[in-house]
Amino acid sequence: MASLREYFDNDFTHVLNVAKPLLMHFENSPRLEVQARLHLDFTANAKYISCYFPDHAVPLAAFVGVLERLNVIFDFMKEVAVEAGYVGERLVASTQLMFTGRVYFYSEASVPADNYEQLRLEALQNGVSLCLRGTQYALERSKLEKPLAFICHDSRDKEAVARPIALGLSQLMCPVWYDEFSLNVGDRLRESIEKGLKECKKCVLVLSEHFFGNNGWTKAEFNAIFTRELIEQQDFLLPVWVGVRKEQVFDYSPSLADRVGVNWDLGHEEVIRRLHRVIR
Repeated sequence: MASLREYFDNDFTHVLNVAKPLLMHFENSPRLEVQARLHLDFTANAKYISCYFPDHAVPLAAFVGVLERLNVIFDFMKEVAVEAGYVGERLVASTQLMFTGRVYFYSEASVPADNYEQLRLEALQNGVSLCLRGTQYALERSKLEKPLAFICHDSRDKEAVARPIALGLSQLMCPVWYDEFSLNVGDRLRESIEKGLKECKKCVLVLSEHFFGNNGWTKAEFNAIFTRELIEQQDFLLPVWVGVRKEQVFDYSPSLADRVGVNWDLGHEEVIRRLHRVIR
Protein backbone atom coordinates (compact mmCIF):
# COMPACT_ATOMS: atom_id res chain seq x y z
CA MET A 1 0.00 0.00 0.00
CA ALA A 2 1.34 3.43 -0.92
CA SER A 3 1.72 5.86 1.96
CA LEU A 4 0.09 9.28 2.16
CA ARG A 5 3.51 10.86 1.61
CA GLU A 6 3.98 8.83 -1.56
CA TYR A 7 0.63 10.02 -2.88
CA PHE A 8 1.62 13.59 -2.07
CA ASP A 9 4.95 13.15 -3.89
CA ASN A 10 3.41 11.47 -6.94
CA ASP A 11 0.18 13.43 -7.39
CA PHE A 12 0.19 16.25 -9.96
CA THR A 13 3.49 15.19 -11.53
CA HIS A 14 2.01 15.96 -14.96
CA VAL A 15 2.42 19.69 -14.29
CA LEU A 16 5.37 21.86 -13.28
CA ASN A 17 5.86 21.88 -9.50
CA VAL A 18 7.79 24.30 -7.30
CA ALA A 19 8.35 23.00 -3.76
CA LYS A 20 9.71 24.44 -0.53
CA PRO A 21 9.27 23.76 3.19
CA LEU A 22 7.25 26.12 5.35
CA LEU A 23 8.53 26.42 8.93
CA MET A 24 5.85 27.14 11.51
CA HIS A 25 6.14 27.88 15.23
CA PHE A 26 3.45 27.55 17.91
CA GLU A 27 3.45 28.08 21.65
CA ASN A 28 4.06 24.91 23.67
CA SER A 29 4.55 22.93 20.46
CA PRO A 30 7.68 21.85 18.57
CA ARG A 31 8.53 23.54 15.29
CA LEU A 32 6.49 22.15 12.41
CA GLU A 33 7.86 21.81 8.88
CA VAL A 34 5.15 21.67 6.23
CA GLN A 35 6.04 20.62 2.71
CA ALA A 36 4.36 23.07 0.33
CA ARG A 37 4.09 22.88 -3.46
CA LEU A 38 2.84 25.29 -6.07
CA HIS A 39 1.50 23.47 -9.14
CA LEU A 40 1.66 25.27 -12.50
CA ASP A 41 -0.56 23.92 -15.28
CA PHE A 42 0.29 25.88 -18.42
CA THR A 43 -2.16 23.90 -20.58
CA ALA A 44 -5.10 24.89 -18.37
CA ASN A 45 -3.66 28.36 -17.60
CA ALA A 46 -4.07 27.49 -13.92
CA LYS A 47 -2.18 27.11 -10.67
CA TYR A 48 -3.08 25.46 -7.37
CA ILE A 49 -1.44 24.37 -4.12
CA SER A 50 -0.80 21.22 -2.11
CA CYS A 51 0.78 20.82 1.34
CA TYR A 52 1.93 17.82 3.37
CA PHE A 53 1.71 17.82 7.18
CA PRO A 54 4.05 15.06 8.37
CA ASP A 55 3.35 15.04 12.10
CA HIS A 56 0.63 12.94 13.68
CA ALA A 57 -0.19 15.68 16.20
CA VAL A 58 -0.76 18.82 14.15
CA PRO A 59 -2.53 21.69 15.95
CA LEU A 60 -5.53 23.14 14.18
CA ALA A 61 -3.68 26.44 14.13
CA ALA A 62 -1.18 24.92 11.69
CA PHE A 63 -3.85 24.40 9.02
CA VAL A 64 -5.20 27.90 9.61
CA GLY A 65 -1.67 29.30 9.49
CA VAL A 66 -0.96 27.77 6.08
CA LEU A 67 -4.26 29.06 4.69
CA GLU A 68 -3.26 32.52 5.90
CA ARG A 69 0.15 32.24 4.22
CA LEU A 70 -0.84 31.17 0.72
CA ASN A 71 0.81 34.35 -0.55
CA VAL A 72 4.14 32.98 0.73
CA ILE A 73 3.65 29.90 -1.45
CA PHE A 74 2.77 32.03 -4.46
CA ASP A 75 6.01 33.94 -3.84
CA PHE A 76 7.95 30.73 -4.62
CA MET A 77 7.84 31.89 -8.24
CA LYS A 78 9.53 35.19 -7.46
CA GLU A 79 12.86 33.40 -7.62
CA VAL A 80 12.30 31.86 -11.04
CA ALA A 81 10.56 32.89 -14.26
CA VAL A 82 9.01 30.23 -16.48
CA GLU A 83 7.34 30.46 -19.87
CA ALA A 84 5.77 27.51 -21.66
CA GLY A 85 3.78 26.73 -24.78
CA TYR A 86 3.62 24.46 -27.81
CA VAL A 87 5.37 25.24 -31.08
CA GLY A 88 3.46 27.91 -32.96
CA GLU A 89 1.62 29.08 -29.86
CA ARG A 90 2.15 32.20 -27.81
CA LEU A 91 4.19 31.47 -24.71
CA VAL A 92 2.38 31.70 -21.37
CA ALA A 93 4.30 33.09 -18.38
CA SER A 94 3.94 31.55 -14.94
CA THR A 95 2.87 34.97 -13.62
CA GLN A 96 -0.16 34.87 -15.94
CA LEU A 97 -1.58 31.60 -14.56
CA MET A 98 -4.86 31.96 -12.68
CA PHE A 99 -5.26 30.57 -9.16
CA THR A 100 -8.10 28.05 -9.24
CA GLY A 101 -8.73 28.45 -5.53
CA ARG A 102 -7.98 24.75 -4.97
CA VAL A 103 -5.75 23.80 -2.04
CA TYR A 104 -4.98 20.19 -1.06
CA PHE A 105 -3.88 19.31 2.48
CA TYR A 106 -2.27 15.89 2.97
CA SER A 107 -2.26 15.31 6.72
CA GLU A 108 -0.90 12.38 8.72
CA ALA A 109 -2.81 13.79 11.70
CA SER A 110 -6.45 12.87 12.12
CA VAL A 111 -8.72 15.90 11.80
CA PRO A 112 -12.19 15.66 13.41
CA ALA A 113 -15.04 16.20 10.97
CA ASP A 114 -16.27 19.31 12.83
CA ASN A 115 -12.82 20.91 12.66
CA TYR A 116 -12.45 20.13 8.98
CA GLU A 117 -15.85 21.58 8.20
CA GLN A 118 -14.91 24.74 10.10
CA LEU A 119 -11.66 24.99 8.13
CA ARG A 120 -13.43 24.35 4.85
CA LEU A 121 -16.06 27.04 5.43
CA GLU A 122 -13.50 29.63 6.59
CA ALA A 123 -11.37 28.90 3.53
CA LEU A 124 -14.39 29.16 1.26
CA GLN A 125 -15.11 32.65 2.56
CA ASN A 126 -11.68 33.65 1.25
CA GLY A 127 -12.23 32.06 -2.15
CA VAL A 128 -10.30 28.87 -1.32
CA SER A 129 -11.68 25.39 -1.98
CA LEU A 130 -9.98 23.16 0.59
CA CYS A 131 -9.60 19.40 0.11
CA LEU A 132 -8.23 17.36 3.04
CA ARG A 133 -6.56 14.01 2.33
CA GLY A 134 -5.62 11.86 5.30
CA THR A 135 -4.47 8.33 6.05
CA GLN A 136 -7.95 6.95 5.40
CA TYR A 137 -7.82 8.52 1.94
CA ALA A 138 -4.53 6.70 1.27
CA LEU A 139 -5.98 3.42 2.51
CA GLU A 140 -9.14 3.62 0.39
CA ARG A 141 -7.28 4.82 -2.69
CA SER A 142 -4.74 2.01 -2.49
CA LYS A 143 -7.56 -0.57 -2.52
CA LEU A 144 -8.54 0.67 -5.98
CA GLU A 145 -5.02 0.55 -7.39
CA LYS A 146 -4.21 -3.01 -8.33
CA PRO A 147 -0.44 -3.31 -8.88
CA LEU A 148 0.54 -3.87 -12.50
CA ALA A 149 4.14 -4.94 -11.90
CA PHE A 150 5.99 -6.82 -9.18
CA ILE A 151 9.51 -5.52 -8.39
CA CYS A 152 11.70 -8.55 -7.66
CA HIS A 153 15.11 -7.51 -6.29
CA ASP A 154 17.82 -8.19 -3.76
CA SER A 155 17.63 -5.86 -0.76
CA ARG A 156 21.16 -4.59 -1.46
CA ASP A 157 19.90 -3.16 -4.78
CA LYS A 158 16.95 -1.41 -3.14
CA GLU A 159 18.41 2.09 -2.76
CA ALA A 160 20.21 2.37 -6.10
CA VAL A 161 17.87 0.48 -8.43
CA ALA A 162 14.61 -0.97 -7.08
CA ARG A 163 13.29 2.15 -5.34
CA PRO A 164 13.96 4.50 -8.31
CA ILE A 165 12.14 2.04 -10.59
CA ALA A 166 9.19 1.76 -8.20
CA LEU A 167 8.91 5.52 -7.73
CA GLY A 168 9.38 6.24 -11.43
CA LEU A 169 6.66 3.83 -12.51
CA SER A 170 4.30 5.10 -9.79
CA GLN A 171 4.78 8.67 -11.01
CA LEU A 172 3.69 7.48 -14.46
CA MET A 173 0.44 6.20 -12.93
CA CYS A 174 1.69 2.62 -13.10
CA PRO A 175 1.12 1.11 -9.61
CA VAL A 176 3.64 -1.53 -8.55
CA TRP A 177 4.02 -4.21 -5.90
CA TYR A 178 7.14 -3.12 -4.07
CA ASP A 179 7.90 -4.20 -0.51
CA GLU A 180 8.29 -0.67 0.89
CA PHE A 181 4.94 0.33 -0.65
CA SER A 182 3.00 -2.91 -0.29
CA LEU A 183 3.96 -4.52 3.03
CA ASN A 184 2.57 -3.27 6.32
CA VAL A 185 3.43 -4.19 9.89
CA GLY A 186 1.72 -7.48 10.74
CA ASP A 187 1.34 -8.70 7.15
CA ARG A 188 2.12 -12.34 6.49
CA LEU A 189 5.20 -12.07 4.29
CA ARG A 190 4.74 -15.21 2.21
CA GLU A 191 1.03 -14.64 1.59
CA SER A 192 1.54 -10.99 0.60
CA ILE A 193 4.39 -11.77 -1.80
CA GLU A 194 2.59 -14.71 -3.40
CA LYS A 195 -0.53 -12.60 -3.86
CA GLY A 196 1.53 -9.93 -5.62
CA LEU A 197 3.26 -12.48 -7.83
CA LYS A 198 -0.06 -14.02 -8.86
CA GLU A 199 -1.97 -10.79 -9.50
CA CYS A 200 0.60 -8.54 -11.19
CA LYS A 201 0.63 -8.23 -14.96
CA LYS A 202 4.44 -8.24 -15.18
CA CYS A 203 7.47 -8.90 -12.98
CA VAL A 204 10.43 -6.52 -13.13
CA LEU A 205 13.48 -8.64 -12.36
CA VAL A 206 16.51 -6.68 -11.12
CA LEU A 207 19.40 -8.93 -12.18
CA SER A 208 22.64 -8.16 -10.37
CA GLU A 209 25.47 -10.03 -8.70
CA HIS A 210 23.60 -9.52 -5.44
CA PHE A 211 20.51 -11.14 -6.97
CA PHE A 212 22.44 -14.12 -8.30
CA GLY A 213 24.03 -14.70 -4.90
CA ASN A 214 20.73 -14.64 -3.02
CA ASN A 215 19.24 -18.11 -2.53
CA GLY A 216 16.47 -16.85 -0.26
CA TRP A 217 13.37 -14.83 -1.13
CA THR A 218 14.59 -13.56 -4.51
CA LYS A 219 15.23 -17.13 -5.70
CA ALA A 220 11.81 -18.21 -4.47
CA GLU A 221 10.16 -15.23 -6.21
CA PHE A 222 11.96 -15.99 -9.47
CA ASN A 223 10.92 -19.65 -9.33
CA ALA A 224 7.31 -18.67 -8.62
CA ILE A 225 7.02 -16.24 -11.54
CA PHE A 226 8.81 -18.68 -13.86
CA THR A 227 6.30 -21.37 -12.87
CA ARG A 228 3.46 -18.95 -13.58
CA GLU A 229 4.86 -18.41 -17.08
CA LEU A 230 4.86 -22.16 -17.71
CA ILE A 231 1.32 -22.62 -16.43
CA GLU A 232 -0.28 -19.61 -18.14
CA GLN A 233 1.89 -19.78 -21.28
CA GLN A 234 2.61 -16.04 -21.14
CA ASP A 235 5.71 -13.90 -20.72
CA PHE A 236 5.75 -11.99 -17.44
CA LEU A 237 9.45 -11.36 -16.80
CA LEU A 238 11.03 -7.98 -17.60
CA PRO A 239 14.75 -8.27 -16.82
CA VAL A 240 16.80 -5.22 -15.82
CA TRP A 241 20.51 -5.96 -16.10
CA VAL A 242 22.60 -4.21 -13.46
CA GLY A 243 26.34 -4.69 -14.01
CA VAL A 244 26.07 -8.32 -15.12
CA ARG A 245 27.20 -10.21 -18.23
CA LYS A 246 25.20 -12.60 -20.38
CA GLU A 247 27.38 -15.49 -19.19
CA GLN A 248 26.36 -14.78 -15.59
CA VAL A 249 22.69 -14.66 -16.55
CA PHE A 250 23.08 -17.95 -18.45
CA ASP A 251 24.74 -19.60 -15.46
CA TYR A 252 21.81 -18.53 -13.26
CA SER A 253 19.09 -19.51 -15.74
CA PRO A 254 19.76 -20.48 -19.39
CA SER A 255 16.21 -19.60 -20.44
CA LEU A 256 16.54 -16.15 -18.85
CA ALA A 257 19.61 -15.37 -20.96
CA ASP A 258 17.41 -15.60 -24.07
CA ARG A 259 14.99 -12.97 -22.71
CA VAL A 260 15.39 -9.40 -24.00
CA GLY A 261 16.15 -7.09 -21.09
CA VAL A 262 17.09 -3.48 -20.50
CA ASN A 263 20.49 -2.40 -19.23
CA TRP A 264 20.64 -0.12 -16.19
CA ASP A 265 23.57 1.67 -17.81
CA LEU A 266 21.05 3.43 -20.09
CA GLY A 267 20.05 5.56 -17.10
CA HIS A 268 17.08 5.20 -14.79
CA GLU A 269 14.77 7.49 -16.79
CA GLU A 270 15.23 5.48 -20.01
CA VAL A 271 14.88 2.17 -18.17
CA ILE A 272 11.65 3.34 -16.52
CA ARG A 273 10.31 4.63 -19.84
CA ARG A 274 10.91 1.27 -21.55
CA LEU A 275 9.41 -0.70 -18.67
CA HIS A 276 6.35 1.55 -18.55
CA ARG A 277 5.75 1.16 -22.28
CA VAL A 278 5.57 -2.64 -21.91
CA ILE A 279 3.65 -2.77 -18.62
CA ARG A 280 0.90 -0.33 -19.63
